[in-house]
Amino acid sequence: MEREWVAEESVLVAAEPARVYAAVADLRRMGEWSPECFGVWVRGGRVEPGTGFVGFNRIRWRVWFTTGRVTAAVPGAAFAFRVSSFGMPVALWGYRLEDVGDGSTRLTEYWEDLRRDHRGAALVSLLGKVFTGVAAEERAELNRRGMRTTLGRIKAALEGP
Repeated sequence: MEREWVAEESVLVAAEPARVYAAVADLRRMGEWSPECFGVWVRGGRVEPGTGFVGFNRIRWRVWFTTGRVTAAVPGAAFAFRVSSFGMPVALWGYRLEDVGDGSTRLTEYWEDLRRDHRGAALVSLLGKVFTGVAAEERAELNRRGMRTTLGRIKAALEGP
């Protein structure tokens, strides 16, 4: 299997971009949306570029944490963060929001594997397999499935009864 370095999924949400942004930019709610992340501890109060956080993750019986730093926070338009493990880059995660009219937003979640082009890339890929049970070559497809779940949960919460 050839390794994929990027993945993305989109969904149409019947909510204004400002509401959608508020949901995705609230890192403390990530555990509600994600099938893999079950909690986030955020340093400080405001979430803005430079804000650091720790994400707690689980796949079956395997539990691990990663550190993250917000890289983009543009209300109603974009939110992104970089994830690292033991100080080495792992991934860039983000959301793009597009106002499509009628009070609806196209929400796109994307992921880029950063475990390349640096001295620790092979080590952090190995650590990923050890801690998560997922080989680097399988990560893009697993993340696509996870993104579909995440986006579906966000959509349901914002469109709910």
